[in-house]
Amino acid sequence: MVEPYYVGVDVGTASVRAALVSGNGKIVSSAIRPLKIWKSQPNYFEQSSEDIWGNVCTVVKEVSSSISSDKDFIQKIKGIGFDATCSLVALDSAGNPVTVSPTQDNQRNVIMWLDHRAIDQAQRINDTKHEVLSYVGGSISPEMEMPKLLWLKENLPEKCWKKCDLFLELPEFLTYRATDNPTRSMCSLVCKFNYMGHNSQLREGSSNGGWVDSFLKIIGLEDLVDTEYSKLGCKVSSGGEPVGKGLTLRAANDLGLWEGMPVGTSLIDAHAGGLGVIGADLSLLLGENIPLTSRLAIICGTSSCHMAISQKPVFVPGVWGPYYSAMVPGLWVNEGGQSVTGKLIDHVIETHVAYPELKEKAENSGSSIYEELNRHVTSLAEKRQLMNVALLAQNTHVIPDFHGNRSPIADPSMTGMICGLTLVTDIDSLAVLYLATLQALAHGTRHIIESLNKAGHCINTLFLCGGLSKNELFIQTHADVTGLPCVLPRESESVLVGSAILGACASGDFSSVQEAMKSMNAAGKLVMPQDILKQYYDKKHQVFLQMLQNQVEYRALMKS
Repeated sequence: MVEPYYVGVDVGTASVRAALVSGNGKIVSSAIRPLKIWKSQPNYFEQSSEDIWGNVCTVVKEVSSSISSDKDFIQKIKGIGFDATCSLVALDSAGNPVTVSPTQDNQRNVIMWLDHRAIDQAQRINDTKHEVLSYVGGSISPEMEMPKLLWLKENLPEKCWKKCDLFLELPEFLTYRATDNPTRSMCSLVCKFNYMGHNSQLREGSSNGGWVDSFLKIIGLEDLVDTEYSKLGCKVSSGGEPVGKGLTLRAANDLGLWEGMPVGTSLIDAHAGGLGVIGADLSLLLGENIPLTSRLAIICGTSSCHMAISQKPVFVPGVWGPYYSAMVPGLWVNEGGQSVTGKLIDHVIETHVAYPELKEKAENSGSSIYEELNRHVTSLAEKRQLMNVALLAQNTHVIPDFHGNRSPIADPSMTGMICGLTLVTDIDSLAVLYLATLQALAHGTRHIIESLNKAGHCINTLFLCGGLSKNELFIQTHADVTGLPCVLPRESESVLVGSAILGACASGDFSSVQEAMKSMNAAGKLVMPQDILKQYYDKKHQVFLQMLQNQVEYRALMKS
């Protein structure tokens, strides 16, 4: 029997990637293209769905033709799945872009996930204390879609709100463009649109499945209710379920695939990453296989998402969810997160006085900036005769909330803090600050895990994927700070494996998402915590928590 192939497409913050994935989860080929991002004002981040789709077509053609241009081979590709960032897309009745920008550029029809223009709207929504908010950790984020929709209604009523016929999340736009079918993704709706996907014991005044009328009315979006949610859609499918009749002829030609190819219902990128890593068999690495409900998938790239699965809903203050069927159909998920983690590390490095010198050293050695920094951290620890590199940052402490705190404080107005700065500006000082930043991000993860377990989860193993998971120092620091083993996947691009799983499920080759995960997930490496650092990091975690509390107290003092 000829092994089947599936295409996975991942639209990230700054690039779109595609991979051809075999039936056992191995990536055969991959391709990447950059995306345009506009920053029309501070905290405004916009994209174009046309630019995104054009680049999707380019990378999909590249991965399929890299193996063979033979039409018989193309027929062996059995399905395609899409994932993307949780960005908001505005379309008119013909499926054309409707601007979301204060500028006159109609191509800018995507409000990106990290856009914080709707902070005021999010606060007003949170002030309602509506029961729906208990399913997002108690407070909505400006990165979610209802605050953004309210912002568009209030700020661009003629230019966008009245012209828009359909608001989709970016993952859903991709399946819509591929199939001409507007079926919504359960993942996108329950995670970002306050949709009650479990559909049981619905709140008074609710209708249309999981849409809650009373919530939309109280936050000022009553016209969505009055038009029977036509701008949002009412047909919903779980991840991996086939969308419509598969690829349209137009989309098949655009992508270089075949008409009618099954298309799986999409997921948000972090959730696809969870599918691509969290189901791996651990019996060879750990000597036992642990249940899904004891695993935490951390998808760490531009931002980091922490996905915890449970059989029953678990309400965790400051952590998004519980979301029903958002990642694995039939199971609940809580989603912790840290905004702009990868971007923060870049920011800390690139704004340091010694960055040009570091960049030159990396270029001369033919290595990346991170490889050069990691080597420098190791040699600096040896030079200072320290028993472990972690001790370099003993007196340097960072709060990593430069773009707000997503979890578990859930306060977008939180800011970064650094304790331990001196007048020294050499590469040594940059290396220490870099290390302290990695430690801070790991302490943020530990803070999230403590909140999850306090509420009823039992997390004891971490599964990491995404760009930052390729940084060995980042991974070892996470293991040491949390005190938990860290599992790395066999395939480094787990998000692409996850999106391919969606296409595999839609093709009918697997009876369920969990069956596909068992076949297509594989563990590659196990990183254990260093017990010798436990006391050290326990103390640093106390400092971390105290600094968080101090910031809240400082803000209260200045307001008084």
